[in-house]
Amino acid sequence: VQLVESGGGSVQAGGSLRLSCTTSRAVYTDNCFGWFRQTPGKEREEVARISGRAGSSWYDDSVKGRFTASRDNAANTAYLQMNELQPADTAIYYCAAQENRWTESPLWPHEYPHWGQGTQVTVSS
Repeated sequence: VQLVESGGGSVQAGGSLRLSCTTSRAVYTDNCFGWFRQTPGKEREEVARISGRAGSSWYDDSVKGRFTASRDNAANTAYLQMNELQPADTAIYYCAAQENRWTESPLWPHEYPHWGQGTQVTVSS
């Protein structure tokens, strides 16, 4: 299963980026999409998630109010809109897909069987 990410880059603090995660129709339709980030020496952590059918979303407190997860059903694509970016948001960001396990707390990476290749986000002060 292939998830293809795009949209990372370098911005100054306060700026915005939008990450995209495109996959096949079969994977897109029935799966939740999670967004993780990882910095050197740290565990990969989930920061946002959008459900498959109901369109529910969850956010870690560190990004709540600044990041928005969404989906475009016609394009088989999930998005992460990141606003008010801060240097602490600098990381490699990954999208991942799993079959609708839902919780109001972060999921572990091993709970997601499908992963994108990751994209670097760098925020300078």
